[in-house]
Amino acid sequence: MILIYHLHLVRDFSLSVRPFLDNDEHGIFATRAPKRPNPIGLSVVRLVARDGASLEIEDVDILDGTPLLDLKPYVPQFDAAENVRIGWFDGRLEHIAKARSDERFV
Repeated sequence: MILIYHLHLVRDFSLSVRPFLDNDEHGIFATRAPKRPNPIGLSVVRLVARDGASLEIEDVDILDGTPLLDLKPYVPQFDAAENVRIGWFDGRLEHIAKARSDERFV
């Protein structure tokens, strides 16, 4: 499932940031950093269960209380692209399971 939400605690933005998983600066649109000119976030989560209008999800990477704007179904045939380049992320994703957020975007 894809969540689209408002990054409601972001008060300013920067066009250049030191993103999560890297200490080098990159342009904001080459990152997933929250301090964006338009504070809209997107996350792919796992739907575990549904009980009426309540959904149980896993792999959530947003703060409690974040306003949800919309949710969409994740469809691998539409959403999983093949043969893509990931730029500066290449070589850094093996550390993602152990990486923890720091306070650089608060």
